[in-house]
Amino acid sequence: MTCGFNRRPGSCIPHAVTDTLTAFAQAKLATLEAQSLKRSLTPTHRLDGLWVERGGRRLLSFSCNDYLNLSHHPAVKAAAIAAVQAHGAGAGASRLVTGDHPIFSELEARLAALKGTEAACVFGSGYLANSGIIPTFVGEGDVVFVDELAHACIWSGAQLSQARIVRFRHNDMQDLAEKLAGLRGEGRALIATDGVFSMDGDIAPLDKISRLAQAHEAWLLVDDAHGLGVLGEGRGTAALFPDARIDLAMGTFSKALGGYGAYVCASAPVIDFIKTRTRTLVYTTGLPPANAAAALAALDVVAADPALAAAPLAKAQRFTRALGLPEATSSVVPVVLGEAERTLAAARALEAEGFLVVAIRPPTVPAGTARLRVAFTAGHPDEEIDRLSAAVRPLMAS
Repeated sequence: MTCGFNRRPGSCIPHAVTDTLTAFAQAKLATLEAQSLKRSLTPTHRLDGLWVERGGRRLLSFSCNDYLNLSHHPAVKAAAIAAVQAHGAGAGASRLVTGDHPIFSELEARLAALKGTEAACVFGSGYLANSGIIPTFVGEGDVVFVDELAHACIWSGAQLSQARIVRFRHNDMQDLAEKLAGLRGEGRALIATDGVFSMDGDIAPLDKISRLAQAHEAWLLVDDAHGLGVLGEGRGTAALFPDARIDLAMGTFSKALGGYGAYVCASAPVIDFIKTRTRTLVYTTGLPPANAAAALAALDVVAADPALAAAPLAKAQRFTRALGLPEATSSVVPVVLGEAERTLAAARALEAEGFLVVAIRPPTVPAGTARLRVAFTAGHPDEEIDRLSAAVRPLMAS
């Protein structure tokens, strides 16, 4: 059978092949459905930095990572609109071809100054950054030590590198030290961790990890997607550990800065090497200039209002005090309920009360630890936090 360009899509694929593929997908979906693990996209209209509309209902969201409510800040929106009008909707090509707009250099200089490094590199997303950076520096014959609760994009980068992957227990420095000591003869070594863990809200002990990295001649990569803008007076998690040496300081614009995109800060030679060899930068279209402009405007807002960065943590701590939970150390608070179906039911109960608090289930979190992930922003009214606390309390006991 020959296939010409005028044939309809899929017409050259035997029905038996498509039927087996469909059957495979249906069987997998049925299994997930039975375990309350099937996921579905839900149309959600974000009305501002706090409120959303779902299914015709207006809900107060405690599930957005827009920690400073900057996605709807007038200055941030105005900067993005002006950039679209001046530079168009997209970058046009890879940054190494024609997609390297001068605004990226401005943003990179700003980020390097914020993080106290020589240089920075902007990426299209956090997933692109970590999945590309790690294979750039380690490969076959090397070792990547990864915190067991690190974000999925760190695990993807480690797997793509073809280096040996060594999982260490979450924030367990003794376990990391023992594994470093046992495996440091295997080539180059990289330790990769989140700064703030996105599903647990706790913080990596970067001072201790840094000392171990230096003692074993390992490099340290920290994903600070959930720390930038909300910890260390807005400078991020590393600012809480001034003595820590972080070789690759990565983060995103899609959480507290309210936009989209990512970055890594490091020494100038490291950044130069990333820009010439990291496949997820070299072989993908550059970030739209409007996203870079929005990030610059958001950084201006954070710098001008030091109290803004402190607000999400204060709101989270109000919630943990009300429920007798361990004191929040970031803007994320997990309410672990255990089983997926129980957690889904809890989310539905909160939605009935006017709150959007999404249930997080395996494989995003370990089996048996399904949870309500409660994310606090600077704009959440205290009275609504108190009302949420009252609504969550019986769900914890049921």
